[in-house]
Parts: sequence; structure tokens; C-alpha cells
Amino acid sequence: MKTAVLFSLGCRLNTADSALLVDRLERAGYRVADVHDPAVEPDLVVINSCTVTGEAARKSRQTARQFRRRWPGARLVATGCSAELDRAEWLRDGVVDAVLTNPAKRHIEEFSGLREPAPPEYSMAQPAELFREKAWGRFPYRSRAFVKIQEGCGNFCSYCIVPYARGPERSRDFEEVLADCRQALAAGMPELVLTGVNTAAYRDGERDLVDLVGALCRLPGEFRIRLSSTEPHPSNLRLLEIWRDNPKICRFLHLSLQHGADRILARMNRHYTVAEYARFVAAARAAVPEISLGTDVIVGFPGETDADFEASRAVIRELDFANTHLFRYSPRPGTPAASFPDRVPPDVVKKRYAALQRDAAAARKRFIRGRIGTEVPVIFEEVRADGFAWGWTDHYVQVRRPAGEFPLDRIVVLELREEDAPGL
Repeated sequence: MKTAVLFSLGCRLNTADSALLVDRLERAGYRVADVHDPAVEPDLVVINSCTVTGEAARKSRQTARQFRRRWPGARLVATGCSAELDRAEWLRDGVVDAVLTNPAKRHIEEFSGLREPAPPEYSMAQPAELFREKAWGRFPYRSRAFVKIQEGCGNFCSYCIVPYARGPERSRDFEEVLADCRQALAAGMPELVLTGVNTAAYRDGERDLVDLVGALCRLPGEFRIRLSSTEPHPSNLRLLEIWRDNPKICRFLHLSLQHGADRILARMNRHYTVAEYARFVAAARAAVPEISLGTDVIVGFPGETDADFEASRAVIRELDFANTHLFRYSPRPGTPAASFPDRVPPDVVKKRYAALQRDAAAARKRFIRGRIGTEVPVIFEEVRADGFAWGWTDHYVQVRRPAGEFPLDRIVVLELREEDAPGL
């Protein structure tokens, strides 16, 4: 039997896509091995690339070169968002044997044995609003199931390349999502992570994300459901209503803010104000006690003045996020913001980033300290060389306990101690 390995860069949606690729490769006759296994000698290497920033695209191609040196006799296939948008660079490098765009990766069985420079082109033409993957997520080396429920984006934020890489918004067939989740639960997965470019945009006819989450909560078994990024849109307030009464839903919500000044949000083409966002946060905290709120923030967006930054910093402090992902703005060719004037000098961006980094770290510690002494559900995922089992609470606090104290890949309840939380 031939052997394949997959390496996924970037977002959770890429991880979900890779899980579907595992199923497709197994149907094509491959044994899918762990890419980190030093003894593996694959016949096929699939790189599921990222292009959310120019650096991510370069890292994807650099990974391909590393794999070519490591496995000179293997067939290398690049797919994902960088393969979609940076195809010319991939072909010019000449490192991989095939470049599959995002639509084409569903047909990897057809191309997995090619030695030609590239397969035929596939179009990113407007797809149907609903889609079916006709594959199941397989997770041979993971403790959580990343389940794809949605694809594409119609927001067109001025800094973001994703709508061009992923196409327009569409949702996965409701029944196929349920079937995929049943498969994951039957395989012993203790957590379902619902993924998409914007999961809040999910819709199959009259059924939306609330209906989907409700249906998943009614599935039998002991498991939990985690939502990936959602938008602070008023229609998503319905989600908070079912959250209160469903302990299977993790007390974790990632709401992307991006900036705390209305003037910059407008320049970013974000579709809310700071006040609207804050109202959503207040509603989430009222509905779900002890909820962990995460967010994304861009520092140094073109035109960001000292006043804009201080306003943004004040909002971030006030909202007191448990997780803040900070990004220095970097222009992505092909997006409107790449041509915006008034670039913020790099030394100013560095200083602002450091200030927000300190604030974010302090807020994170406050959240974790607030959980000390409480009982929390944890899934331990791996035993490391330090002799500890490492895992995550439902509100996304990383914890550790001595190996063997609790089983792996199962929900266990423990009282959180200060020594359990390395983030303090």
C-alpha cells in the first residue's frame, strides 16, 4: 500500500479540509501516516497551504522546499489558499508536482499520482449556495474533530484576501454535517469544532447555525461542541439563547473585533461599530456565565493615529478578553488596503503592538486566575516529554497534570489549581 502524509498550515478550516483529504486519500488506496514520524517514507506529500498574509504564502512554499529535500522521491502536491491565489509562484518554483486550487482539492484522487507540472485548471466560478463534500473527516493523529460547515466570505474587509481565495459564502448540507459529526463521535472524538470562514453565516434553507448547533446538542453521547470564529451580528444573538441550556457547548466564543476605533473599522470595511460590538459582548456574558471571549486585533492599520490606537487600547482593556490574537498589519497584494496611504512607521507599530501584548497577557492571566478553585471540564490530548499530560478546558484554558492521572481524549472534570495552569 502506498503512503501519504499531509501538512496543514493556517486556519482551523484548513485543518478541517485536511481531515476530508485524509478520507479521499484513503479511498484512493493510500495509508495516511503522521508527517512528524521520522521513520515515514511517503510516496505522496500534500501541503494544504495558507495565504492570509504574504508571509504565510512564503512559509507554505518554504515548507514545500523542506519536504522536497527530506523526501526527494515523493510526489508533492500543493493545495489550499496559496495554491489558489499564488499558483504562478508555485509553478515558477518548480518544487511541487501538482498545484490544486481550492475547488480542485476535492478531486485529489485524480491527481495524487501525477508527475506533470500541474493539473488542468479548475474554475472559482460562483458555486451553489449549498455544497456537499461527499467525504468524511478523518482524524488519525488528533484529539478533536474539526468539522467543516461553511465556506467562503462576502464581507470583503479591505485588508483580507480570504474572499478571493475561498470564494462566495455557501454552506454545507445540513444532513451531511450531522452525518460527519456522527462519524467523528463514533470514532471516539470527544470534541466537535465547527469550522468555516464565518460559521455565523451558516444556512441551509430555513435552518441556520442555531438550528445546526441545536441538532448536534441532541446527539447522544458525552462530547462537547466548540464554535470557531463568528461575527458580532445581531442575528447571532439567537445562538446565545440555546447556549444557556446546553452544557455541551463550550463556554468559549471568538468574536473578531479587529480594531477599537470606529474610523478604522469603517476603513477596514467591518460591518459594525464599537458600541454594537460591546453590546454583543455584554449579551454573551449575561447569557453564558464565565464565558471565555477571544478576539483578533490588527495593530498599525493604514491611517491609524495615536488617538485611534489609544481608543482601541481602551476598548480592548474594557472588554477584558480572555484571548487576544494580535497582528501587525502587513499589506496583502490584491486587497484594497494594500494601496492605502498613511502607512504607520514600523517602529510605531512595534511599540503599539508591545503595549497591546502586555495588556492582552494581563487580561489572560486575570481570566485564568478567576477559574482557580472551580471545577472545569478538560480534555487531555497528549503526554509530553516533561511527564505531563496537556489539554484544554471548555473555555480554552490550557492545563497540565501528571501523566496517567487522567485518561487522554476524554472529558474529565477537575478542580483547577494554580500549578495546573502554565499560562499564569
